[in-house]
Amino acid sequence: MKHSEVTMARIYLSEGETQLANLLKRLHDWEKLRGVTVFRGISGYGDSGVIHGVRFADLSLDLPIVVEFFDTPEKVAEILEHLSTFIKPGHIVTWQANVNE
Repeated sequence: MKHSEVTMARIYLSEGETQLANLLKRLHDWEKLRGVTVFRGISGYGDSGVIHGVRFADLSLDLPIVVEFFDTPEKVAEILEHLSTFIKPGHIVTWQANVNE
């Protein structure tokens, strides 16, 4: 099986932030990524230290959101340079991986 090297990128947001729609539009329309997955967490905390979680009594949610994608190392590096202007420092994680072809 043939493999090629890619860079995985994971961006941490929260539902309370309004960045998700703009981020997806940018990754789709401007950056032309072949795919993006958004995960919605059931609980978590970030910079504030406040734990956000799901309870049946909650009417409005502020849960963790993770946006994940991969592409060639060069393309991901370029995209992350563009995203650094509106994603808070410390909210993007990357690592090398292999994808089957």
